[in-house]
Amino acid sequence: MVDQFTFAGIPHTVFGRGHFKKLPDLAAGYGRHMLLLTGSSSLRKSGYYSRLTGALERRGVTVYGARIEGEPSPDLVDDLSDRFRERNPDVVVAIGGGSVLDGGKAVSAMLPADESVMAFIEGVGEGKEHGGEKVPFIAVPTTSGTGSEATNNAVLSRVGEGGFKKSLRHDRFIPDIALVDPQLCMSCPPDVTAASGLDAISQLLESYLSTEASALTDSMAERALELAGKYFIPAYSTGATNPRVRAAMAYASLVSGIALTNAGLGIIHGLASPIGARVPIPHGVVCGTLLGEAVRLNIELLKDEGQAGRKYLHKYAVSGALLAGEGKTSIQDSETGSYCDLLVRTIERWLERVSMPRLGEYGLGEGDLEVIAEKSGNKNNPVRPSRDRMIGLLKKRL
Repeated sequence: MVDQFTFAGIPHTVFGRGHFKKLPDLAAGYGRHMLLLTGSSSLRKSGYYSRLTGALERRGVTVYGARIEGEPSPDLVDDLSDRFRERNPDVVVAIGGGSVLDGGKAVSAMLPADESVMAFIEGVGEGKEHGGEKVPFIAVPTTSGTGSEATNNAVLSRVGEGGFKKSLRHDRFIPDIALVDPQLCMSCPPDVTAASGLDAISQLLESYLSTEASALTDSMAERALELAGKYFIPAYSTGATNPRVRAAMAYASLVSGIALTNAGLGIIHGLASPIGARVPIPHGVVCGTLLGEAVRLNIELLKDEGQAGRKYLHKYAVSGALLAGEGKTSIQDSETGSYCDLLVRTIERWLERVSMPRLGEYGLGEGDLEVIAEKSGNKNNPVRPSRDRMIGLLKKRL
């Protein structure tokens, strides 16, 4: 049944192998001054950086460059905004993983504002509402994970005691252009490919199971889950340089960003924020390592919900069929339990196959768990686990 829903915009999307070559013309269409934000070094080592800047210079575009290393902080966003505001860039282009894209998104939003980004960050700022004004923004992902190229928020963090990991958000912050070239992901290391892929899968599952899901987000998520189920392990292993494999995961990541923007997320991401604020751990690792236990807990609690949990258990069953490669969306009531079990087994097999790290490897201990559970959010999760159940989930992945 198609019920009422609202749907935020999506970027003008340019998707395809080799489409990175279109970036100079796309950027030049906004003007003659460009702020280019990249990660630490991989883009330069690959040769893409020099080819891009050379092509832009031939088009008369002046390029101001800066790097975003690690997850962006409010201080970094303020520093970059202050450094480049007087140069009046016509467009901001961010090329990199989710952290680079989030950093670029925040900078594009803060260049027109003459104050700190802390004034606008959800939950920890001054409570001001950003008006949505920004410098045009082009997002070019080099990993297949966060879907930040299609989201309306930029995640910023401070790590440590009293730290936070929160969003700067506005529907106008959705990138003006998302240029997704799967070829840029081919040099992505296996561990990054695994963590990124599991992040995308967790976002697809959580938006599909969200209490705010709609017929539109469901239809998108189902196809993306099917592709992710087929190509996640090949992208990590033998198909790392296969264009079809990388394209499938890039598409899954893109859709995960669109879906989460419109449907929201669940307990995995509700826990990921306080964990990422407390210890320096890659976001994809947090989501990946929690995925199996979070799904198991949700299914267990939904079984106790009776009729109220039936719809969501059916969705978990469909997810199990799709991720296991059965391509099946019509699940009989008598099959729901077995397909829910298949989903958990599939995820557990993947975590073992990619040697997904545990939380304790990044310095998290049992003494941290109560604080994390206290600060976590259920967001749009289909069921509400108690704090003790959340702590139990975390303990299983220490």
